[in-house]
Amino acid sequence: MPNFGVKKNWLKKSWIAHHQSGMVRYGGAALAVWVALSLSTFAPVLNRHAFALCLAAVLFTARFAGFGPAIFCSLLSAACLDLFVFHFTAFGMMQEVGFERLAAFLAISTFAGSMARQRTLAETRADRSTREMVAIVEYSGDAIFSTDPEGVITSWNRAAENLFGYTPEEAVGMPGMRLVPPERVEEAARNRKIFDEGGNINPYRTERLRNDGTRVPVLLSVSSLRDGRGRVVGASAIARDILAEKQSEEAVRRSEKLATAGRLAASIAHEINNPLEAVVNLLYLAREDSANAAQYLTMAEQEVGRVAQLAQQTLGFVRDTNSVGPINTAIMMEEILQLYSRKIEARQVCVVRRFRQVGKITGYAGEMRQLFANLVVNAVEAMSKQGSLHVRIAPAHDWREAREGIRVTVADNGTGIPSADLARIFEPFYTTKKETGTGLGLWVSKGIVRKHGGSIRVRSRVEGRGRGTVFSIFLPYRSEVSQAA
Repeated sequence: MPNFGVKKNWLKKSWIAHHQSGMVRYGGAALAVWVALSLSTFAPVLNRHAFALCLAAVLFTARFAGFGPAIFCSLLSAACLDLFVFHFTAFGMMQEVGFERLAAFLAISTFAGSMARQRTLAETRADRSTREMVAIVEYSGDAIFSTDPEGVITSWNRAAENLFGYTPEEAVGMPGMRLVPPERVEEAARNRKIFDEGGNINPYRTERLRNDGTRVPVLLSVSSLRDGRGRVVGASAIARDILAEKQSEEAVRRSEKLATAGRLAASIAHEINNPLEAVVNLLYLAREDSANAAQYLTMAEQEVGRVAQLAQQTLGFVRDTNSVGPINTAIMMEEILQLYSRKIEARQVCVVRRFRQVGKITGYAGEMRQLFANLVVNAVEAMSKQGSLHVRIAPAHDWREAREGIRVTVADNGTGIPSADLARIFEPFYTTKKETGTGLGLWVSKGIVRKHGGSIRVRSRVEGRGRGTVFSIFLPYRSEVSQAA
């Protein structure tokens, strides 16, 4: 019962408020007619334009009170014009001309009132949409700002203030280039060229500067702003903070790198065991045959050097290096094949090397070792005994972006990858090795390739002639190695 009483009181108040609002709107319509008629009595000139004054009253009513009050205003205006202005009667004595004029007035006022109301509704909807868009931009979690054709910032939302550290008062009027790190000026220039041509820049990972000089990795997209004639009048940029995402991905990559190093442990143990056995034998011979001791010790030193080399290569997988340097891909691939030689020999896999003369690329050596190791291990494990592993390194050209580089191809004649799995092999945690796979190797490999400005493709067949899988990687000679990838 208490709830019913509250609801009843609410309905009563709503009814009263609705009817009070209706009384105000229709009373306003009557007031508009009275004002129009009052103005028509001030001077003969205004009296001759009584129709226009009443039509203005109808438009005013439609604009501010609604279509219903506008119709009421039209009818009331027609009656007042009939009785007070033209002094016609409404009981069959109206002249035919007067009737036509009043009918025309009713038709025109109704149509004009409808148009005025439609315009009011359209403006209300546009104003509401504008407010909604402003609210969306202002309270968006992404930094959104706009610039004029000269690159000067013209708007700045709250997320941009939180991300970059500039208040709206500081940011508006500031050159947008102040957010660009010095080494990425060329990138910004390329973006500006695309923008000047009226194009849009799809989201990509980059870095920008905060107010305090620190760098923040962002996912940046830029769209051109146009006026009603299609002319570019500015640009709108959206920057998303991906620092947490990058840190999570980096943690996963480190885990996968350690997992790769762990899978190497068995192979390296075998590789180290052979030279250690040789060292023990050579030391024994040197002790027993003093005449040839120097020769035996030299050979033992060579074997110890081999052990040191294996240890150094192993550290290359797990050491967190931040330095970018030149990489000889042929030598690095040969080292990977040597590290996995025990695994390759155990499966009786025939390795076919086709290394052509290529230049050095620039990148992170540890990550490139991890990339090549993932491809080689996947290829070997996909084959049964007496399979064939083809490794090819050759010069290449990226026609899409007009870049020179190298093409690294790793092909096997193993079981192949079904088409349903092929579309998902680069997704994180997706694996076709149900018991031994982590689902991170190829995802990390693709990230490494992208970080070095390259591309990776795969094709595979599961039956028939040409069965197997081919991974093809393009790595450019000159590329700005991304730290935000």
